[in-house]
Amino acid sequence: MEGDIAPDPRVRRTKAHVLAHARALLAHGGPAAVTYQELSTRARVTRQTLYRHWPTREALFVDLALERAGEGMPGGSGSPEEIVAAFLTGMRDGMQDAGNASPLTALIAHADQDPGSSNALRAIVTDRRAALNALLAPSGAQLTADEYAMLCGPVLFQRFFARTSAGDRLVRSLARRWWAERAGQASPADDAQP
Repeated sequence: MEGDIAPDPRVRRTKAHVLAHARALLAHGGPAAVTYQELSTRARVTRQTLYRHWPTREALFVDLALERAGEGMPGGSGSPEEIVAAFLTGMRDGMQDAGNASPLTALIAHADQDPGSSNALRAIVTDRRAALNALLAPSGAQLTADEYAMLCGPVLFQRFFARTSAGDRLVRSLARRWWAERAGQASPADDAQP
C-alpha cells in the first residue's frame, strides 16, 4: 500500500533544504524575492524539482507556514484550559520570528485576488485547529471553528495589526474564558445570543 511506504529520506532532506532557502529569501526580501528562479539558484536544485514538490508558490508558502507550526505545540498534558493557553503561547512566540510570520503575510496579501492563497490559508487554519483538537481529544473537548477564531484572533491581531506580542495575561484570559464558557459558566449576555 502506498500509505505504508516511508518517505524517501533524500526527498525529506531536499525539501528541508529548499524550505530553509525559501524562508531566508522571504525573511530578507519579502514575498517578491521568492521566485522559483532565485530559489533554484540559491538552493542549487532545478526548477523542475521545485515544481514537483510545490506546483505553486502558495503551496510553498503553506509548507513554510506548517513546517515550524508543530514546534510551538504543547505536550498535551494538563487541563483543556492549560493546553489551549500553551497552544496560544506557542503560536504567539512562533509569530515573533519573521521566518514564521512572513509566509502567512504573503498568503494574506494575495488571498483576496488569488483563490490559491485563500485556499492555502483555510488549509493552514484547518490543520492547526485539527492539531489542537487532537491534543484536547483525551479531555473530550473540541474547538469549533468559531471558538478557534475567537481564541486565535486576539493573538494574531496583536502581532499583525498592533505590531506587538500578546501578553501572557491576555493568553491566559482567552483560555480561561473559553473553558468557562465550555463549562457552562458563560455570561448572561452570551446566553442571550440566538
